[in-house]
Amino acid sequence: MSIERKIKRKREAKERKMQKDITSKLNMFDRLPEECLACEKAFDNQNKEMVSTWNVVVREVEGVVRLYCPDCWGTAQEVVKTYWAEKEDKE
Repeated sequence: MSIERKIKRKREAKERKMQKDITSKLNMFDRLPEECLACEKAFDNQNKEMVSTWNVVVREVEGVVRLYCPDCWGTAQEVVKTYWAEKEDKE
């Protein structure tokens, strides 16, 4: 087999893998909730501001998609920082 053929086959395999990854991610997009998981505030996917400011957490292995509004996300981040700071203080 020529070098060019090997390179072409390798490139095609990468493209197939990328296409498969994209397809699986798009399938997860269908599972996007319509409200914040924490406060249940409605999410409008047609609103550009909401789409750019809300946070999505995807657990591919579990097949779970979680959605958080900016307020709840900020609160969660503070809780996590506090937890890790306290854990480091104990050590």
